[in-house]
Amino acid sequence: MAARPLSLVAPDWWDYTTLDRELLDDAARLTADDLFALSRPGFTVRFYDTIEEFYLAEALEYIHAWRQAMPERPAGICGPIGPTEQLPLVARLVNELDLDLRHAHFWGMDEWVVDGRETPESFTLSFAKADRELCFDRIRADLRMPESNLHFPRVAEIETFRRSFDEVRCVVMQGGQGEIKHWAFNDPLRRAGVFRDQPPTPAEYRQLGTRVVELHPMTIIQNARTSGGGVVTNVPTQALTVGPAETWKAEKVSIWHAGTHDNPFGQRLTALMISKKLPDSSVPMSLLADHPNVQFNYLRSGIGSCTAEMH
Repeated sequence: MAARPLSLVAPDWWDYTTLDRELLDDAARLTADDLFALSRPGFTVRFYDTIEEFYLAEALEYIHAWRQAMPERPAGICGPIGPTEQLPLVARLVNELDLDLRHAHFWGMDEWVVDGRETPESFTLSFAKADRELCFDRIRADLRMPESNLHFPRVAEIETFRRSFDEVRCVVMQGGQGEIKHWAFNDPLRRAGVFRDQPPTPAEYRQLGTRVVELHPMTIIQNARTSGGGVVTNVPTQALTVGPAETWKAEKVSIWHAGTHDNPFGQRLTALMISKKLPDSSVPMSLLADHPNVQFNYLRSGIGSCTAEMH
């Protein structure tokens, strides 16, 4: 097997820059119309023309999932921090529709880890804190789900978190896409040990469950840019994340591309790899090529182009 090149951005890691150049160039050439044409059975590409429509549609996935929750069969949604714009809309919709959430569930996708423990909700960048402040604390008290139905990952309770996906129907797992092409914090692995010369196979990576992960340098830089004003030293280097093992228990995986978290090239690359069934663990999002129900949602104005342009 031919040796793969070193990453152009972090030589000690796997990432998309270690892929074949021809595939990368093919992705860069895709137009918006080409993206739309990548839909196939099991993979749907959907466009939204306005930002209002985009985030409303994302919020409605929560409502559709929670409406299916029954006493004998509870149901829920696993959701991200990034994007977050949908969260206040979710709370408003629940309140306006008088939607009783007593049998509904929610899983937080991930949380920062510092000194071997998840960060407390007092931490400025806490994901659980953001979920509560932007959504759950805004829902009327008489409609809120019980606290036990909110599943936030904790280091000491990883197995409990993992089992909850067997105990409760996960109707949909939502996510954004980071610049390293992850969902949640399923980053590429370090180029070390048995994975020094080749990244994990898709089958090996898919066995990973909820776990503490070391974050790829690009992920740290991105989160500093999007959430911390660029102060890299304030961003933890580890996180707790829902894994592929739990993701494959979700009936649907829905990824939302607003054009603010990953760039035009990244939005194209993962869609192409999923559509053409080219999973590679150096591009973790591409592993969704093997999931039976994936939807990519694009804000049309955020698709951009890969044409070189000086600014």
